[in-house]
Amino acid sequence: MAAGTGPKIHLKTPTIKSEIRDVEAAEGRKPAHHGEKNASSGPHLLLRKRNPNSLHLTEEPSPQRRLAGAHDVILGSFAHTSTAPRGALDSRALKTSPVPSPGASTSHLQLEHLLQAVDADLDGYGLEESRDGFFDAAFNRPLKRNHEDLMMKAAETLPDAFRKKNHPLSLRRFLPQQFREAKAFFQRISTSRAGIRLLKTFLGFIITYIICLIPASRDWLGEYNYIMVISAIINHPGRAVGSQLDGTILTILGTVAGLGWGSLALYVSTSTATAQSGYGGILATFLIIFAVLIGWLRCVFIRLYQAVLCAGIAIVYTCLADTSQSVGWKKVFDYGIPWVLGQAVCLIIAVLVFPDAGSRSLALALHDSLNTIQAGLVLPSPEMPFLKRKLAWQFVNISQAVRDFTLEFTFSRFLPNDVALIRNLIQGVIRSILAITPDPTLFADSDSPTEPAFEQSTGGVQQGPILHHDRAKRTICHTLKEPTRVLIDAMVANITRADQTILSIGGQKAAKDEPYILSQALDNLRTAKEAFDSADALLVAHPHLPSEYAKSPDVIQLFLFVHPVRQTADKVEALVAKVLEMDQAKRKWRIRAPSYPFHKAIMRTNYQVRHDRGGLTAGFYFRSKKQLDRTMAELQSSAYIPAARHAAGGQGLKDAPEQPPVIGEYQKEQEYDHGKSSGKAPFRYRAWEMLHRLQGFESRFAFKVTLVTTLLSVPAWLPQSRGWWNDNESWWTVVTVWAMMHPRVGGTFQDLAVRTFCAAIGAIWGGLAYAADNGNPYVMAVFAAVYMIPMLYRSTQSSHPRSGVVGCLSFTVVSLSAYTEGGYPSVVTIAWTRGLAFVVGLVAALTVNWILWPFIARHELRKSLSSTMLHSAILYRGVVAKYIYYTKGEEPGPKDIVRSEMLEARLREGFVRMRQLMELTRHEMRLRAPFNPLPYSALIAACESFFEHLVQVRQSSLYFQPNMAASDPAAIASLTVPRRDAVAVILMNLYVLACALRADKPVPRYLPSAAIARRRLLDCMAVMEAEQVRRSEVDGKGKGVEDGGRERMGHEEGKGRRWADVYQYAFSGALTDIVENLQEMQRYTKEVCGEVGWESDELVG
Repeated sequence: MAAGTGPKIHLKTPTIKSEIRDVEAAEGRKPAHHGEKNASSGPHLLLRKRNPNSLHLTEEPSPQRRLAGAHDVILGSFAHTSTAPRGALDSRALKTSPVPSPGASTSHLQLEHLLQAVDADLDGYGLEESRDGFFDAAFNRPLKRNHEDLMMKAAETLPDAFRKKNHPLSLRRFLPQQFREAKAFFQRISTSRAGIRLLKTFLGFIITYIICLIPASRDWLGEYNYIMVISAIINHPGRAVGSQLDGTILTILGTVAGLGWGSLALYVSTSTATAQSGYGGILATFLIIFAVLIGWLRCVFIRLYQAVLCAGIAIVYTCLADTSQSVGWKKVFDYGIPWVLGQAVCLIIAVLVFPDAGSRSLALALHDSLNTIQAGLVLPSPEMPFLKRKLAWQFVNISQAVRDFTLEFTFSRFLPNDVALIRNLIQGVIRSILAITPDPTLFADSDSPTEPAFEQSTGGVQQGPILHHDRAKRTICHTLKEPTRVLIDAMVANITRADQTILSIGGQKAAKDEPYILSQALDNLRTAKEAFDSADALLVAHPHLPSEYAKSPDVIQLFLFVHPVRQTADKVEALVAKVLEMDQAKRKWRIRAPSYPFHKAIMRTNYQVRHDRGGLTAGFYFRSKKQLDRTMAELQSSAYIPAARHAAGGQGLKDAPEQPPVIGEYQKEQEYDHGKSSGKAPFRYRAWEMLHRLQGFESRFAFKVTLVTTLLSVPAWLPQSRGWWNDNESWWTVVTVWAMMHPRVGGTFQDLAVRTFCAAIGAIWGGLAYAADNGNPYVMAVFAAVYMIPMLYRSTQSSHPRSGVVGCLSFTVVSLSAYTEGGYPSVVTIAWTRGLAFVVGLVAALTVNWILWPFIARHELRKSLSSTMLHSAILYRGVVAKYIYYTKGEEPGPKDIVRSEMLEARLREGFVRMRQLMELTRHEMRLRAPFNPLPYSALIAACESFFEHLVQVRQSSLYFQPNMAASDPAAIASLTVPRRDAVAVILMNLYVLACALRADKPVPRYLPSAAIARRRLLDCMAVMEAEQVRRSEVDGKGKGVEDGGRERMGHEEGKGRRWADVYQYAFSGALTDIVENLQEMQRYTKEVCGEVGWESDELVG
């Protein structure tokens, strides 16, 4: 390009005015006043673009260059293209004082404290650029962070677990904690259903244990008769009948698969003389193949966990127990028959002893959620932040309870469809309560505004805005105080009676004839709604409610309190009506088959299996993260296709496939996609997908478990070690590794110590049980009862199931092995060899998990925060595109709202899981220094607040038209650039912070200022609205005509206009709050990752 053909752009870089005034005062010149042009107020740059690879700068001389340049508000470069006309909006018009919109003035006030110490010159000097969609970022000097103040504020956001003084790694509080847990154990089993579950579990164990103590049955069951007891421990009867039936089938199928594959391995290894000479290699090959397969299945299909676990135990027994070059097929029956009998005993106990038909857990989950809703309806409440967290947890828990109900066979009066609808209605009520912003001034004791006294106090003097707002506030409180209180009380009463009805339907509480009549409560709620609507109608026509009421924040806050309360009443009414319909149906108890879709059910399992599997918190976190990532990937795989700006396509687009232009819509990127939807390279893509899947945690776990089990199995196949391996039943080492290794979490040092202690104490107690009276079966049964009751409780109901399981296995193997072998060679030898086998397996499992791809909660927490920020950016982009800046004909519909609520529900679950993940950091030892959870907790709270304000933006946008002045193309064009900058700066900030957290790298010191971009947009909107008012006054459509029309408008029209004004305020305020949340996220991300230490003098030099 020739030198003279390039565009010339004169750019005045704005400076901090206080700095310029200091320089001018030092030089003896009078500082320039606001709005005056001063040639020395900042350097002028002449940019001349000579060729695409070079940019020559010609700087006009300025004596303040080095001083002012270090403190400039840096603006991005300007390009030579522009997609929007200049229109009527001039940047100099921002210096005027236009009439703000209802929410603009308050938003300006909110931005003042965000822009403290930043006196940015927003004058664009007549320049505006769009750079083909790129935004123009403004950078200002970041404010200093006070570490102590930030940590004090962060301490208020900590979960309850961090507020307790009994740290899990504190040795000083270890014994008192054990005493408290023992006390809670006795209290719980004696006063709750936990005692019945423990009784059923203990019966399954003690019955099978006694059968093994009877000499006749012991001899009939064979050498490994204790497998019957192991079967009762693995699939214990302390669960619902449907879960027990499911577990029985799966464990038997898994055992059959393991024994079958092991039998094939034994047959091949002894089929020929050559095979017998290398039988160890053949068994190892079969074991490796099977371990890889079941290790991968254990991670992918959670529903098959019980089958896979039992298959692993069976294959280890077949290939490693009593290894030799000859095969006795009785070995297979010695394992299979006791296992099946143990499952039969447990199934009979689950059916006959206090059977749980499956509806109890669902009824209790509904009961807990309704109780939390009742607490959330106590308005106003000083514990509202705590209650909101409980509501968010119940929002997640109710979905899990309904899923568990539909996963298995149940005997219930609940229909699966009714349960799913009740879940949706309860979540709707919770969503409405979370939208309530309590205002205690509504219920404060105040005198009613008597109109004569008020007029007398004002006299004939014209009332100012403050008196108008005060009178409006008094009028609203006097009119809506009583109806709102009655409405809230009616909702609480309805929730209480609906709770009683649901418990009655679930068979947990007998129906009462006295006052708990749901239909009467529902009538009272409808009456309360009518009274509230009548008072609201009077309020719309009240003469003391001026047209400027929307400019008063106090008045707006009152409306933002009562309107969500009224919306919550509609949700409560729908919920209670559905519960009443279910109660009036009088359905009988029937067997309900599983109704959850199979392709989803194979990835899920019931509560007890999740508990017995261990790693519950991490499992929920990764499951939620996977779902959220998949949902966000679907949104990210859509590309925005704008309308063509030119009649003819450019050179870069002529090779692209022809397609109709789309405005304001997202389309799948299918032009050059070689994925599943394309037929160009399906085999190549499938091959890539398979290889890429091998990098996942499933393949890593399969590799780890195969590596450890194979290495520990080597002594079983070597002639020099085969003798002591068989004599001491050392194959339990490999079983322990298989049972204790977890696909996600590896365990902490505390877990290793506790599990090792339980294994050792179980072996010691098992030896004492036999040695107490030389193998007396009655004494052994007593010893078993004393030890196994607390250990079974630990394995089935505590938060440490795997330590309980290993304690139960250790005692069972040692005591019954000594009893079967008659104490030979000695009880001490049996106890320490079997106990050592369990300890070696524990140490090997946890050590490998620590070394190979370890799970570190604090690292996962940091990465989860990164993902949350990226997801928030995607959600923000979607809300802006679909609910704010949409085009005509693309308004959000019911499907869009449902999809948004689904996405918000998953994000809300993500915050619950992140807080649970943060609690795991308390159990991890850290050599460098104790882990500081404060900045992480505050960062989670800031992200959640960002999300909640974004939800408020979406909900508020449904009550008014955010895309104002849509009929004026010039006004739309004038707002294009500030809107683009306000949105893009938030997306860029979130992306930078997310990348810093993901890579654990320091955050750049200078980030684009979202507050400045927001203020520019508000100023531009104020100028535009002022221009619209001026034009309407010229056309004879001024304020007087507007007020006259307002007096004549009907109730519904006036009510709709009021809510439009109110939610416009909430909409604007929420967008400004998002900017504040973004600044909080910046501060605490810098506390977590650090900050790049740039200095201003280095930039100048």
